[in-house]
Amino acid sequence: MQATLLTSMADIAATEWDALACPEAGRAIDPFTTHRFLTALEVSHSTGKGTGWSPHPLILRDKTAVAALPLYVKSHSQGEYIFDHGWAEALQRAGGRYYPKLQAAVPFTPATGRRFLCDPSLREPLLKAAIALTEQNDLSSLHITFCTEDEALALAGKHGLLHRITQQFHWENRNYATFEGFLNDLSSRKRKMIRKERDTARASGLSISALTGDQIEPAHWDAFWAFYQDTGSRKWGTPYLTRAFFDEIHRTMRNDVLLVLAFNGDAPVAGALNFVGRDTLFGRYWGCSEDHPCLHFELCYYQAIDWAIANGLSRVEAGAQGEHKLARGYLPTPVHSLHYIANPAFRDAVARYLAEERRAVDEEIEVLTSYGPFRRVSSEE
Repeated sequence: MQATLLTSMADIAATEWDALACPEAGRAIDPFTTHRFLTALEVSHSTGKGTGWSPHPLILRDKTAVAALPLYVKSHSQGEYIFDHGWAEALQRAGGRYYPKLQAAVPFTPATGRRFLCDPSLREPLLKAAIALTEQNDLSSLHITFCTEDEALALAGKHGLLHRITQQFHWENRNYATFEGFLNDLSSRKRKMIRKERDTARASGLSISALTGDQIEPAHWDAFWAFYQDTGSRKWGTPYLTRAFFDEIHRTMRNDVLLVLAFNGDAPVAGALNFVGRDTLFGRYWGCSEDHPCLHFELCYYQAIDWAIANGLSRVEAGAQGEHKLARGYLPTPVHSLHYIANPAFRDAVARYLAEERRAVDEEIEVLTSYGPFRRVSSEE
């Protein structure tokens, strides 16, 4: 097999890439590793020159492509959501150089999915090729973020690869037929809270529409762009995505999108953008031009649950951080990443840090789960 480092997603045909990224028939399990999503980031200049995300997809070929890794050269740690800023500062204080580094990831997308796009037997050869690139180019590190648990457990410890566990909040569909069925699983206090929040959001007099496919019109993206800019400027200083990105996903991915909009009359005043996988609804961005009580909870969390139940999805992933999600039915869930640190002494220091962090995360997940909103049958019935 031959390892090839590309300079753009345009260097590989969509059919060849997607045969590895989403070989299953029908809707992709993970819309974010599809050729159309990664290409949308590039052609919209959300990644590429000047962004700190230089795309270099790594391909293994045996006549045809048999394995792929969505790989980027990074000059900073923004837009990753698995935070290593402290590592960078520590290495630089010690006289080392942390950037540039290699990142196997989907930019700006804290969603778990396959990173090793290949048969499991080819993961290790693909990993070895990526590590060789790290060492040959005198880069500090290789980071494989938001990989699957299966990938993490299979590769942790091999070739010095360190396993990191963090956490997010996910909603699980326990075979609910309706939103009311979900509420019946909650403690009475949490049921009342959610009903009150939904009533409060509806009392604003706004109308809410959940749009997908051809229901989404180009004008809807004009409104959502304003919402996204407002939220992005407050959270990150500069929004990661360009306006052209939303036009591109409208052109190539609107069937993979659920756009929930709130209207004041005919004017959109708030919105939540989700991407649709085969079994999971991925919440990504939210914003508004008018403030209304509880509207964020309604559009981002409750509408997502409603839609997942109605469409038979098993899970809603609501993005990074946010302990306020716990009271609304989203439980803490482990998230996995893998890290190769080239400098042996620094690798040992990071390994010690990760061991302590993992104990803290395990404890936090246990404690947060115990405070979850679900009723305890032994105490209430």
